[in-house]
Amino acid sequence: MKKIYARPKYLKPVSMHYCPGCGHSIVTKLIAEIIEEMSVADITICVPPAGCAVLTYNYLDVDTTESAHGRAIAVATGIKRVLPDRLVFTYQGDGDLAAIGTAETVHAANRGERITTVFMNNAVYGMTGGQMAPTTILGQKTTTSPFGRDLVREGAPLKISEMLAVLPSTVYIERTAVNSVAGIKATKKAIKKAFKVQQDDLGFSLVEVLSPCPTNWKMTPLASCRWIDEVMAKEYPLGVIKDTTRQTHKKEAADAD
Repeated sequence: MKKIYARPKYLKPVSMHYCPGCGHSIVTKLIAEIIEEMSVADITICVPPAGCAVLTYNYLDVDTTESAHGRAIAVATGIKRVLPDRLVFTYQGDGDLAAIGTAETVHAANRGERITTVFMNNAVYGMTGGQMAPTTILGQKTTTSPFGRDLVREGAPLKISEMLAVLPSTVYIERTAVNSVAGIKATKKAIKKAFKVQQDDLGFSLVEVLSPCPTNWKMTPLASCRWIDEVMAKEYPLGVIKDTTRQTHKKEAADAD
């Protein structure tokens, strides 16, 4: 019988620490598949920070270096500048990238650093107990917002992708979700494109992934997938937020003529 599905070559055969129903394991597997399909394992360097992403080096069989909380993009910037021929990407959660790492994120994107960021948004601090994050939705209850996030008290959710999209040096930004088969396919396609943007030396790329967090949302895995569609995706609409690759390729073609 023909084997049509198997563990990706660059996904280590170990158990993951992620909670049942979490989207991190799905995206980690997608990244391993992409690395294999693009034949870039020998040049890939992953930079995860503290948080749920911290043990990525246990799962991806590529070069990986851990950064301090919020500093993944700064570390990735240094690596890429020293080793410009490498495919360098960060794998970060919202409590990391959109909170303690906001400055690194904004300024690296504004400089157009030739790196890629995979941004996992589950609207809470996952590893430390489900506290309110910058991405927590208005009215959403967390361990530090037991009555729901309040606009006056805590402000509105931070929409990192839309913020970065206005910067001139960001090239490709897309928001996807992994709560459905279609969403998983779209996420894989987006991450692969973001890696290609880096390979083509076009500028900064980021893929934001809406990820279920049943444990901290106090929901079943099925209910958490529905919540993404019914609530979260209304606050964070899915789709391509910025893509200048077509304009770049058109300009290159015109210059060649």
